[in-house]
Order: sequence, then structure tokens, then C-alpha cells
Amino acid sequence: MGKSVAIIGDGEFPRGEYPLYLIASADIVICCDGAFETFLQKKDDLFGGRMPDAVVGDMDSLSEELQEKYSGIVKRISEQDDNDQTKAVLYVAETYPEVQEIHILGAGGKREDHTIGNLSLLMEYARDTRLSSLQIDMVSDYTTSFAVTDTCSLAVGEGREVSLFSPDNSLVLRSHGLEYPTDDVVWDNWWKATLNRAKTDVIGLEFSHPSLLLVVLS
Repeated sequence: MGKSVAIIGDGEFPRGEYPLYLIASADIVICCDGAFETFLQKKDDLFGGRMPDAVVGDMDSLSEELQEKYSGIVKRISEQDDNDQTKAVLYVAETYPEVQEIHILGAGGKREDHTIGNLSLLMEYARDTRLSSLQIDMVSDYTTSFAVTDTCSLAVGEGREVSLFSPDNSLVLRSHGLEYPTDDVVWDNWWKATLNRAKTDVIGLEFSHPSLLLVVLS
């Protein structure tokens, strides 16, 4: 059975039962560099003193003192093409081939620009062939988000709030089981398919062609 990883970002640290469970039950815990100090403050109360398996990033947000003290788990990646979240995701893919699931926590809050950027990266991961064997989602106290790239059925639960986003304005998306059909949506702005609701436990999304779609469940 594949292992699970919790990647913790330097956004709003989760307080809810489900995201905290994902961290506590993960086989591997990775902190982005800026999140490590917060994790150290919370690990005894929330995670029985468990330390992360690695701290990944360019280390611009982690003090020299902590870098030196925990040098055994600090993994500095200096390139600036990717943010620390993506560095952590790629580090997991390269280091732990047995991993099947990645849950990203603490990726939102504090700054809206970081939140939007981190959510959009889920679509980049979905089309990255290096990550094709991984199930990756982003979980906060409020939502669970993930990306899909083609026709699929999703078990979301009847009554679940569903918002959809796509950067592809040529996409035609036929939906089944949503209160408001998406068949005529033109994907030319972010709000166009938000605040929908599932009428059935399983919804269907039929793509006109392989594309990118961000699904946010509330």
C-alpha cells in the first residue's frame, strides 16, 4: 500500500480535526522552510513530539540557528524557478517512490496572493509527468482542493459545495449531479462556476478535451 505525505506550508496552520489528522497519520511529514518554526512550537501538543522527516526550501525564511541545529533534516534547494511548496512536492516524488498521496496543509491564509498561487499550482502538478502517479490535494480548515485533467466521476457527497476553476476558455464542461449545470460556462473569469452544490453523492464532469480543472470542495 502506498504511503502518504503531509507537506506543511507557511500559511495559516490548520486547527481543524481533519487536516490535523492528515498530519498526525502521515507516514512522512515535510515542512517548507518557513513552516518549520511553527511546527516546532506545536509538535508536542498536537503530534506527540514528532519531528518532520525533512525541511525543504531555499531557507530564506528559516534562521541560521535553526538551520544549523537541525542540519540533518534541512534540505536546501536554492533554485528560484519554483516556490517552496513545489520544491517540497518534487522532493517527495524524487526521494520517496513508495508515496501515493500528498496532502498539502498550511498553504492558504495570511496572504491572498500566496493562496491563489498555491491553489493554481495543483493544476501544474496534475499535468507534470513526474507526478503522474501521485494523488495530490490541498486541505485547509475550510476546503479540500485538487485538480483533474479529463472526464471523471467524483464522490463528493450529496449537498457538498463545489466550486470549479479552469484557465482554459476553450473548455466545454458538461456536468452531471450539480445543482447548476456547467454546460454553458465560458471559462473567462474565476467566478464563473463557483458556489455550486452536489445533488447526488457522485458527480460527473465530462470534458470536451483534456484540460485543467481545479475542484474546490467546501
